[in-house]
Amino acid sequence: MAYNSNNKNNIVVVFDFDKTIIDVDSDNWVVDGLGFTDLFNQLLPTMPWNTLMDCMMKEIHDQGKTIEEIKQVLRTIPIHPRVVPAIKSAHALGCELRIVSDANMFFIETIVEHLGISEYFSEINSNPGFVDEHDTLRISPYHDFTNSSHGCSHCTCPPNMCKGLIIERIQESLAKEGKKKMIYLGDGAGDYCPSLKLKDEDYVMPRKNFPVWDLISQNPMLVKAAIREWTDGESLEKILMGTIEEILLEEENEKVMLTSAENNCKMQNISVGINNVHHEPIMPRALRVSQSG
Repeated sequence: MAYNSNNKNNIVVVFDFDKTIIDVDSDNWVVDGLGFTDLFNQLLPTMPWNTLMDCMMKEIHDQGKTIEEIKQVLRTIPIHPRVVPAIKSAHALGCELRIVSDANMFFIETIVEHLGISEYFSEINSNPGFVDEHDTLRISPYHDFTNSSHGCSHCTCPPNMCKGLIIERIQESLAKEGKKKMIYLGDGAGDYCPSLKLKDEDYVMPRKNFPVWDLISQNPMLVKAAIREWTDGESLEKILMGTIEEILLEEENEKVMLTSAENNCKMQNISVGINNVHHEPIMPRALRVSQSG
């Protein structure tokens, strides 16, 4: 991933993927597009979603579908026409962009490469997705819940991924780089836990009338970050760019005020220094009197 770190500002933008960057759920899009909806719905009550997707990929392979056919379906996934420009604009302004998603790496990387935006993201956090030696796409859990729990007590976090823990890890790494502000965008119930981890100076952008919005609306006081809702790709672009510009303007004003305060301090020191200089009294020059004899 060829992320360019030049021209960086103090903002990190973290995107969910399904129904945030793209307009649909990528898992459902592939299953439906390849004709396996009925089997998916039949198995859904019997196992966790992440495990089910791995089983579906094996079944899709067994039925003669190829990796290239999966990629072709992914390349047709719908996305609002203003989302890609919003991502490019945020990057051009110097923001660091990341993805935290409960989809999988194979789906996400295929889509962002197709959209021509992979270079704008410094990091993608998602469930591992890889093609094995049998040319079968395998989906693994981000957190191996078969061995241990990820430890989060929020019922909105699936067993394979707690996005709140990922955000905490990102926050720890950013703290080492100095003060950073985060903007988090998401739509699903799994985006609620990371919203609670954001700090006072951060911003959360929940998609209105989606699960994360409903959860936040139940008690907005639990969220420390400023809440900026959005509805579609057009409002995502408008709210995101407005929030970035607001943060940059605030930081610029802080720099101006700091510079002004430093200059005032310097002027006061100069003034005090002048007042402390000891001056000899200036005496009138004596007149020479001529003496006559």
